[in-house]
Amino acid sequence: MLPTLADVLRLDAVRRGDPRVVAGADRLDARVRWVHSAEVTDIAHLLRGGELVLTTGIALPDEPGRLRAYVAELAQVGVSGLIVELGRKYARTLPAALISAAEEHGLPLIAWARETPFVDVTEAVHARIIDVQLAELRASEKLHEVFTQLSVDGAPPAEVIRQVARLAGRPVVLENLAHQVLAAETAGSDPAELLASWETRSRAVRMEDRTAYDESSRWLVTVVGARGEDWGRLIIAGEGPPSPRDIVIVERAATTLALGRLLEQHAQSLERQAHGSIISGILAHAYSDPQEAAARARALGVPLTGRRLLGIVVLPREPGEACGITSLADLAESTAAACREANLAALVGTLDDGSPQARVGVLASLPARAADEQLLGELARRLRAHHAVAAARSQEGIARRPGDADPFVMAAGSTVESIRDVRRSFLEAEQVAEVASRRNDGRLFYRLPDLRLRGLLHLLRGDARLQTFLERELGPLLTYDAQRGGDLVRVLTLYLDSGRNKALAAQRAHLSRPALYERLRRIERVLDTDLEDVESCASLHVALLALDSVRRDRP
Repeated sequence: MLPTLADVLRLDAVRRGDPRVVAGADRLDARVRWVHSAEVTDIAHLLRGGELVLTTGIALPDEPGRLRAYVAELAQVGVSGLIVELGRKYARTLPAALISAAEEHGLPLIAWARETPFVDVTEAVHARIIDVQLAELRASEKLHEVFTQLSVDGAPPAEVIRQVARLAGRPVVLENLAHQVLAAETAGSDPAELLASWETRSRAVRMEDRTAYDESSRWLVTVVGARGEDWGRLIIAGEGPPSPRDIVIVERAATTLALGRLLEQHAQSLERQAHGSIISGILAHAYSDPQEAAARARALGVPLTGRRLLGIVVLPREPGEACGITSLADLAESTAAACREANLAALVGTLDDGSPQARVGVLASLPARAADEQLLGELARRLRAHHAVAAARSQEGIARRPGDADPFVMAAGSTVESIRDVRRSFLEAEQVAEVASRRNDGRLFYRLPDLRLRGLLHLLRGDARLQTFLERELGPLLTYDAQRGGDLVRVLTLYLDSGRNKALAAQRAHLSRPALYERLRRIERVLDTDLEDVESCASLHVALLALDSVRRDRP
């Protein structure tokens, strides 16, 4: 940043002249852009503003009116100050007209009591200015490197905002055109205080230029967008006017964000990223205070305090286009649209935290008296409708036949009353979704009671006692198939799933009845059991369900 007039007066070359401020003492914070020495009065038209003018006064007029005009012209072009050396024209004091004119126009006027080489002053000040400019150039190059690397790495908006807050040392917020917070970095300040009544405060800040400083809010604001399509604003909150470096930072960050948006044509929207980030933060206990998560969600238009909260998971049955879903991001957008149509306040985002399968997470915020089952049913119906429309529009989409399973499963956990308990609701929803993904009974959505025995076995799949039971019931048959490449476990499963109806089991197994009967007799010999005994069949059926849960749990 350029030195102020006060900085210049502290330089040794200037102090040797014993400077005394005789007018404009309250304007010593004026920035000095250059030093110019002149002994003529008609110099103003050659200046551009920000100059410190040095003169011996030898050519200044004696008439008070012309002295006032001289000062007025210098003030009009914006010079930072006027230094007059005593001894040649003025012996001990400057003319009263000169001093009063300088006070009137707010022009700092300094008198030198001793003779001072102007060249020493010029060199000292210019060296200081050049040093500052070099430092700013190096800082600019550093900023260029930081934001270029962020662009090359494809950094998400949250990371860009984090870097801006680190560089500026101030809180930073990225909002969309609806004044909802997409990402925020508090830089050590209170998140609740920063984001309180955000939409109302943000709407009050209006700008005429793309980058501007609002004095009432003390916000430095720049528009984010490219190709004539603006989609948000980047805000640096501070305690005072921004520095030129802050302006460079916020504009470079806006460019990086806009470029990232252009490069993410097939990626999920910023809203989904923001929603998913909050959900993941809650599940990972990333927020030391749950109220921070509530404040961030409230800034996105989703209230979490004083509400009943419900974790919902939407899980594709098969990855990618194999199930008719072009991408998980599309499924997230469809889910968010279904929530809006169902008037359900919710955070919706993809959850890819190292689990075997990425999924869409929904943190629903329910009114106190809302009917959970009714809302879930409405959400599921609208989500199915969205998928049907998308499949119909897709040229590569495969028409869904009657009896086909939905390409996704929607599962919900238990309703909780606190953000601290949201993780429990989501874990339950994920467990239900895993089990339900193997079923095709036409349900709109699943909850733990819907899974009955299969759900219980899935929850107990890691229990050693269940695994011991499984080996005791099916161990010999599993070993027999493994050694001979047989299909007896599959045949037994089809037989029991068919309600011990041998004709139906033979049809499902694509076997003749005699072939099925022969396999059933072989199963009885290997397991040393009677398949006509109801209790034995029930025990085997439970073991087969447990085997399915254990196998599905393996990577």
